[in-house]
Amino acid sequence: MRPMALFSKVLVANRGEIAVRISRTLRELGIATVAVYSEADRDALHARLADEAYLIGPGPAAESYLAQERVIEVALRAGAEAIHPGYGFLAENASFARAVEQAGLVWIGPPAEAIELMGEKTAARAAMKAAGVPVVPGTTQPARSPEEVIRAAEEIGWPIAIKAAAGGGGKGLKLVRAPEEVAAAFASAQREGQAYFADPSVYVERYLEDPRHVEVQVLADAYGNVIHLGERECTIQRRHQKLVEETPSPAVDEALRAGIGAIAVEAARAAGYRSAGTIEGLLTQEGEYYFLEMNTRIQVEHTVTEMVTGLDLVREQVLIAAGEPLRLRQEDVRMLGHAIECRINAEDPGSGFLPCPGRITAYREPGGPGIRVDSGVEAGSEVVGLYDPLIAKLIAHGVDREHARRRMLRALDEYEIDGVTTLLGFHRALLRHPCFIQAGTCRGVVESEQLAKQAQELSHRTTILATRPDGRLQERAIAVEVDGRRFDVRLLVPEPPYRELARRRRQRAEASAATASARDAVVSPMQGTVLDVRVSEGQSVRAGEVLCIIEAMKMENEIDAHRDGIVTELSVQPGQPVRTGQVICVVVQEGRGAASD
Repeated sequence: MRPMALFSKVLVANRGEIAVRISRTLRELGIATVAVYSEADRDALHARLADEAYLIGPGPAAESYLAQERVIEVALRAGAEAIHPGYGFLAENASFARAVEQAGLVWIGPPAEAIELMGEKTAARAAMKAAGVPVVPGTTQPARSPEEVIRAAEEIGWPIAIKAAAGGGGKGLKLVRAPEEVAAAFASAQREGQAYFADPSVYVERYLEDPRHVEVQVLADAYGNVIHLGERECTIQRRHQKLVEETPSPAVDEALRAGIGAIAVEAARAAGYRSAGTIEGLLTQEGEYYFLEMNTRIQVEHTVTEMVTGLDLVREQVLIAAGEPLRLRQEDVRMLGHAIECRINAEDPGSGFLPCPGRITAYREPGGPGIRVDSGVEAGSEVVGLYDPLIAKLIAHGVDREHARRRMLRALDEYEIDGVTTLLGFHRALLRHPCFIQAGTCRGVVESEQLAKQAQELSHRTTILATRPDGRLQERAIAVEVDGRRFDVRLLVPEPPYRELARRRRQRAEASAATASARDAVVSPMQGTVLDVRVSEGQSVRAGEVLCIIEAMKMENEIDAHRDGIVTELSVQPGQPVRTGQVICVVVQEGRGAASD
């Protein structure tokens, strides 16, 4: 039975794996779950697993998962007493947290004031400095122009990072190594800040070369009790987005753990924090630790902390929100063994980690000792291009790091996902790479062509072998027995109708791209939305110059000119949706004019 102090029904204001994961804990507590879903998620697993589910709008997040009034309206209509936001979407939106409480509902998260303080990065840096928490050298006020950025860089030293003041998760972060790069990076960071956080303001930090990204999990209740649950190593990233996380960090010993843990606790106290939160920091090669930012929500990678501490962090969030004091003191926290998490995204590492939305045609999760899978999909699920490309999180726990690494490799080899390109092959290659085995930062390795090639070789893809009038054939490995002995054989079977439809769509896109290529055209390599157009009709461009920027699955992608020439037939503008293979513009050689159709 659930304790009387807890809620009877909670709305989960999210989707995908985190919505499923939160709902599971709520059920364990005897709390009924309410899901929300967009039109694009009508058949989503998170909606089907909840006790109740409500449609809240069209596919675009701004019209559904980010529609604050609609989410609150559904919570009240369903009779929910509280809202858990998960991560992303509205999780770090102070105005939403206030609106939830003003509606008479409980916000399962930190106070709006703490979200506000830590969400505005320049204010957070100033508050941390005042509390004696070490911060990365940089500005504590927003920069108003590229010239201000250059002046700041001259004071703190190059290279620098221009960062969205309301940013997080790598959004609105631009590395700048020289003054001539500032203007473009400044504009890009402002644009991303506006697009993702409705705030274009940016600030400047000294860029630390090859540091480790080490974060600390904290828990705080309403009675002034704050503890930390150790650190997580999150250094392996692409485009400032985490790919692999582990705990404990191989670079942190007991003395350093106590030190950075104390920093995290002081930071949480200074913010007036309550609930689960994460203090993110940078650990230099010399062992110096700097506060970076605070994520005022549950983290994607909270799972590895749960595996080594035995705690359910979502459960702790719910108990704290219900007014319960922390059950643990700092001396009660124990970290046993080692845990590694691999994010299984629908991305192609061989194409610069481009998102790969589509339908999952076959799906089988690994299992066995020490393995956990947090996912929100199954066979037939659609990986929607409107949202983050995360399909699932695979977590392995072992007695030590090497045990966890080998266990992860075993699980990766068991994991099967067909229909979309994923990072399974990438993780198989990375965890076998000497840089990971030796617990290095893997700088320069993650996005290398060598690792992408190895990932391709380890991707377990279905091979199309033949074409027939009644459809294509695909190769499948199956097991047969002859006289009691097992044999692995390859079988040619007709391609399923849904894959045939997908193939035809792909062929049309490829045909469009091929035709366009013959006309010196630049085509979109993905489905998405145009964020910015950098060129105009008749403009001369150089090979590699950025023509436009397309956002796909919450990632910004620069589309470059493939040759020197003049821009003609420019057909896109900011805010416009584009499809894979769509012509963006034509770049013709100067003096030649546009090619005829």
